[in-house]
Amino acid sequence: MTVARQDLAPEPPDWMDALVALGVRYDASPRFPTESLDRLRAAGLMTRFAPERSGGDAFDTPEAQALAMMDALREVGRADLSVGRIFEGHLNALALFDWYATPAQLAWLAQALTRGCVFGVWATEPPPGVRLGDAGRLEGRKIFATGAGSLDYALITAAPERGERRLCLVAADDPSRTDLGAWRVRGMKATVSGSYDVSGMIAEAWALLGEPGDYDREPRFTAGAWRFTAVQLGGVEALVMALRDGLSDAARQDPLQRMKFIEAATAARTAHLWVREAARRFAEGAPGAEDVARVTRGVVERAALDVMERAARAIGTRSAFDGERIDKVSRDLSLYLRQAQPDQVRDQAAQAWLRSDIWGDGGALW
Repeated sequence: MTVARQDLAPEPPDWMDALVALGVRYDASPRFPTESLDRLRAAGLMTRFAPERSGGDAFDTPEAQALAMMDALREVGRADLSVGRIFEGHLNALALFDWYATPAQLAWLAQALTRGCVFGVWATEPPPGVRLGDAGRLEGRKIFATGAGSLDYALITAAPERGERRLCLVAADDPSRTDLGAWRVRGMKATVSGSYDVSGMIAEAWALLGEPGDYDREPRFTAGAWRFTAVQLGGVEALVMALRDGLSDAARQDPLQRMKFIEAATAARTAHLWVREAARRFAEGAPGAEDVARVTRGVVERAALDVMERAARAIGTRSAFDGERIDKVSRDLSLYLRQAQPDQVRDQAAQAWLRSDIWGDGGALW
């Protein structure tokens, strides 16, 4: 029998089905998703985007690398948003090594990746924050630290007595420093995002990455938000796919149900276009990349909220049952969307856009 071309769908990577199945287990019995990360490691994804001198792939252009990374992030997010959040933190750490590491640090990173190490980036902290004292002594703790106690290493921000904060590499796998007691959430359970006390740890000279202020340097700091929007986009796409699969034959004959589906699909594709543009502009270092990323955060959030509502309305009560794909993805996505200061971020973009049409590319309106 000849199959119509429009009925053919691209085969997902082998690891995606495994991540979906494992994600259900982690949701029911929360713990760090070691087995899922093993699947990504076997697929080469944990090293692919490392600096070339640390064993990463060579890409023809920064844009080619960013677009390949975008696809990897959204595919992982489509399978399991908790794993996507951990994977995004790992890639963020690899990027910081790429930009700021010394040759010796890049050599150390290559060895760590060969051992299978997983990295994260922790910046959130309660006042007065993590302090970097004499002889590199650290005091303070990080909160909402993804993978606390389970990652191998984390790049953390620490502020010296004078000057700008800087990046320090610390071991992140000490259970005695970890407190997961407050991580009682409906979604993103497997990220085990607790607090981690670094007091008394010593950040030796070799573990200081870059110069003071490098972590907060623009446009990388703000424009780099495109990475987590790519993971969120994967969750939106997963919902649209689950909605399509969940529509009964009768629902597919109902124009009102079809309308919900096409509105969801359109929202997902709109978000995809914005994330891709934000990734491309970040890679190019294009003017206004920060504000495109700021708007992209809002576009993806709005798309996610719209798709969650349409999926729930179209599928009905069944969408809220334990074990239903729509339920898990919606719970995960609802939490992941809660990034810092969403309204203020969009307002910053609005102010920039009022001054000039930051879209540019020869088609500026003012």
